[in-house]
Amino acid sequence: MRRAVVPLAVLAALALSSCTLVSPNATPSRIPSKSVPFGLLDPTIPGTNHARVRFITQPVYIVDASGHLAPSSRIVPSPPALATVVEQLLLGPTPIEVSAGYTSALPKTLVVISANVVNNIGYINFATSLSSLARAQQLLAIGQLVLTADVVGATKGLEIRVAGTPQELLLPNGKRTKLATPNDFQSLLNA
Repeated sequence: MRRAVVPLAVLAALALSSCTLVSPNATPSRIPSKSVPFGLLDPTIPGTNHARVRFITQPVYIVDASGHLAPSSRIVPSPPALATVVEQLLLGPTPIEVSAGYTSALPKTLVVISANVVNNIGYINFATSLSSLARAQQLLAIGQLVLTADVVGATKGLEIRVAGTPQELLLPNGKRTKLATPNDFQSLLNA
């Protein structure tokens, strides 16, 4: 009896997956703008006091197939904020980028507590440290963050904190610092 249940369930799932409630239309019809409800076609956000959201493309740095850092575009609200751009960076490469060999050195489990730029210095506060990463991965991860923060306005450098405590950041030259600058990571870029 049990052996018959699994094939029947598979057949039922296949039969239901072929059903649709909306028949495809070979010639789509245009919906008049007067028929679109709730102000969804208005130039401002419905239900707000004429608020608008504009989007721009913003570079984030990911690891290319050769193991160097390379910029990649992401769409973020304008003006770009460090927190928003870091969130996009933590999402990792897109499926197309993955198929081209791109990766991220940042752990998928990394949690951002806060991220902002003050006086051209970026401050990112994480829940956990990057120090548990292997040396090469740690360098690439810090480089990704520093170079991405640079294009959002952290031109004087980046300080990474864990639960509010500034961390010693590994640099490509083997030294450690609490404030890593974009110049420190130029050697990791794909030239």
